[in-house]
Amino acid sequence: MAGSPIRVMIADDHDVLATSLATVLDQEDDLVSVGVAGTLAQARTMIGTAAPDVLLLDHRMPDGDGVAAIPELLRLRPGLRIAVLTASPGDHLLVEAIEAGACGFVSKTRSLAEVAATVRAAAAGEAVISPELLARLLPRLRGGGGADRQQLTEREREVLDLVAEGLSNAAIAERLTVSVHTVRNHIANLSAKLGAHSKLEALAIAVREGLLPGR
Repeated sequence: MAGSPIRVMIADDHDVLATSLATVLDQEDDLVSVGVAGTLAQARTMIGTAAPDVLLLDHRMPDGDGVAAIPELLRLRPGLRIAVLTASPGDHLLVEAIEAGACGFVSKTRSLAEVAATVRAAAAGEAVISPELLARLLPRLRGGGGADRQQLTEREREVLDLVAEGLSNAAIAERLTVSVHTVRNHIANLSAKLGAHSKLEALAIAVREGLLPGR
């Protein structure tokens, strides 16, 4: 996707917020808004036609639970990154979103510059969550199932441990003295083995499968 703008779609029934956010993101050189959906039904249709790279999804939609819809939305567009728009949700909702395949969270109280940075991080395959919040939620993760129990390599386990510490791909690369590209490959491989759609979902499944002892 080098050289191409990141395609962003917003699913939120608060029209003023959603359209304002889309307008601002559209002004960024490396981002392009490809649509705003006010319902989950519209989101399902638009994902197929607009082909977004990143979806900012409100967890409360008028025709259903946004978090519960994440697995279906991911099936509609493999490779889609979904960041959940939140106000002040409880930890249980955040855990459910991680286990459903969300790549992270975007607070509605964040600045527009922070939202744009979140979109970029999501598109790059990062876990969009602070290390502090991850540390708080990790013990509550139960995994989303679907792991094929293939044996992870020693390096993949090492990368997984560092992901559990909340490190970015760049920080993991520095710690292991490898390239960011190599780290991304390891994460892609371990995610495929675990049947995960995101780094966060990979963590959830790894906890359930006992691949992160002591966590």
